[in-house]
Amino acid sequence: MLEPQGTGFFLILIVAFGALLVWVALTGQVVFRVFAGCLAFLPAMAFGIAAVNKYYDYYPTWGAMFADLSGSTGVPDYESGSITGKKVQQDVAKDTDAAEDAEVGTTFATTITGSHISRQVIIYEPPQYFQKAYQHYRFPAIELLHGSPGSPDAWIDVLDVEDTYLALLASGKAKPAILVMPDTDGGMKYALQCLNNPGGIQDMTFVARDVPEAVYKLIPMVQPPGRAWGVAGYSEGGYCAANIALNNSGQFGFAGVLSGYFYPLTSQVPAASKPGGKPVLKNVFAGHPALRLRNTPTWLILHLPGAISFPQFWLAAGQADRGDVQAAEQFRQLVSLRQLNAPLDLVPGGHTGKVWRAALAPMLSWMTPQLSAAVTADAAAAAKKAHATPAQPAPAAKPAKSAKPAKTANPAPRGKHATPPARKG
Repeated sequence: MLEPQGTGFFLILIVAFGALLVWVALTGQVVFRVFAGCLAFLPAMAFGIAAVNKYYDYYPTWGAMFADLSGSTGVPDYESGSITGKKVQQDVAKDTDAAEDAEVGTTFATTITGSHISRQVIIYEPPQYFQKAYQHYRFPAIELLHGSPGSPDAWIDVLDVEDTYLALLASGKAKPAILVMPDTDGGMKYALQCLNNPGGIQDMTFVARDVPEAVYKLIPMVQPPGRAWGVAGYSEGGYCAANIALNNSGQFGFAGVLSGYFYPLTSQVPAASKPGGKPVLKNVFAGHPALRLRNTPTWLILHLPGAISFPQFWLAAGQADRGDVQAAEQFRQLVSLRQLNAPLDLVPGGHTGKVWRAALAPMLSWMTPQLSAAVTADAAAAAKKAHATPAQPAPAAKPAKSAKPAKTANPAPRGKHATPPARKG
């Protein structure tokens, strides 16, 4: 009732606003009238914000709102200390309970640096990671990309990815994988769309290359980047997932797009003349039309070489948002040129957190079994290659020296034999 979207909370705001208006009308002193009028703006403003939050169904609880806006999810944050991540693994083991980890898994954050970028990345290791039956298993991974404005914390606090995934694992609808949630744009005030800015920040390289490679070195039991890795995102993160999967052949085998779009929007980036200043709108690809096309999935999908490793796509959109639905349907038609029966899940609602929460379970149920199959296929291919490699033959014994031939009465002239000698070797 009193949560951000609860009826009780809205009633309290209405009553507060009405009481302050009554005070304005009844008080005889100007100073109190002005004071009450100013106070009346607070519940009115809160009501407007709450109405927007309810419409988009973003923050269902006060805890989710506080954690997302403050960046304090309660996830322990460890500095990697070295590229191998030994310090992180030691800290995680020290601060967690092994029995509990084997039941629910563990979540931690660390800082990853690459391409002159240093940002926080949240990592979830599923319970199977800590179970004896999986001690020789190398887990697939999914990189989850948030929207804008937003942060990686939203996957935990708003979309509730941990509880959703645990329920799917318990029911057998999903297979275990490492979840990797990077900060894609360095702060909630930016909307960089995971793009490589010519002459500027290299966001795509960081998200698509640096993060997976760092996680591979950080987590001892994870697959290397390849077809046993997936990438998924919602809203801006959905565009990032599609664009990254198509532009980085062989890095990701699967891509999930939740209410995404399929062409780069005008990006919001810091003003070059005012470092650390207020962001300004800027077209990242101004003067670079070829680069803009290269980062337009609807164009790129038609111009990829036929032999390229093509990722498998899963799409979702809110039924009430016609723009999202039309974009997803158009992209699905293009994908069908390279992938049969690409899933498209139409969820009741619009471009909202409620839709993304509802789409998350079907996406994980579709992607994780295929990632698991990719792990099995890679292992089988590696084993077949190992067995097919012939053993090195032993060095041949040197032939014994033959006796000198007897001299003939009329030897043939040197170099002119009636029968050519056999060639050695």
